[in-house]
Amino acid sequence: MTELYLFNHLLGKKWFIWALFIINILGTVYGYIWYKYQLVETPAKFIIFVPDSPTASLFFVFVLGAFLLKRNWPLFEALAIVTLFKYGVWAVVMNILTLKVTGNLHWTGYMLIVSHAAMAIQGLLYAPFYRFKLWHLAIAAVWTLHNDVIDYVFSMMPWYGVLGNYMPQIGYFTFWLSVISIAIAYLAGRIQKKELSL
Repeated sequence: MTELYLFNHLLGKKWFIWALFIINILGTVYGYIWYKYQLVETPAKFIIFVPDSPTASLFFVFVLGAFLLKRNWPLFEALAIVTLFKYGVWAVVMNILTLKVTGNLHWTGYMLIVSHAAMAIQGLLYAPFYRFKLWHLAIAAVWTLHNDVIDYVFSMMPWYGVLGNYMPQIGYFTFWLSVISIAIAYLAGRIQKKELSL
C-alpha cells in the first residue's frame, strides 16, 4: 500500500510530468517521421487517420500539458486513454506477429515493442486524474472505430510488410481491440478521482 501511494505521488510530481511531456513529444515526432513514406502515398482526405500511434501520443501530450497548467482537458483525456492503449497493444502484437511470420525482427521492432507497451501503460496510470465524461468517451469511441473503417475498409492500415497478407484477420483483431480499449476507458472513468499534487 505504501509503495502504491508513493507511486501515485510520483505521477503527480511536476518534474515527472515534464519528463513524460518531453518524452512523448519526442516519441510523437519520431512516430510521424516513421510514417513519412506512407503519408506521401496517402490521399489527402485520409492523412489525419493514418499515423495512429503518434496521434495517440500527441493526444497525451495535450493531457500532460494541461496537467502542467493545473487543468484538465477531458476530451483529450478520453482520446488519449483509448488510443494509447489500443495502438500501444496493437503495435506490440504486430511486431511479435512479424517475428513469428518472418522468423526475425529488426532491432527497431524490439524498440517499438518496448516503447508501445510503455505507451499503453502510461495512459492507464493517469486514469485516476482524468475528468472525462461519457460524452467525451463517446466522441473518442467514434474517432477510434471510424479509424478502423479507414484502415481496413479503405486499406490505410500501417505498413507492416508481410503482414499485409493477413489484412482481414488483423482488421478483425483491431476492431475488438478497439472495443476493449473503449470498455477499459469507460471503467477507468468510473474509478475514484484524485487531484494532481503539482
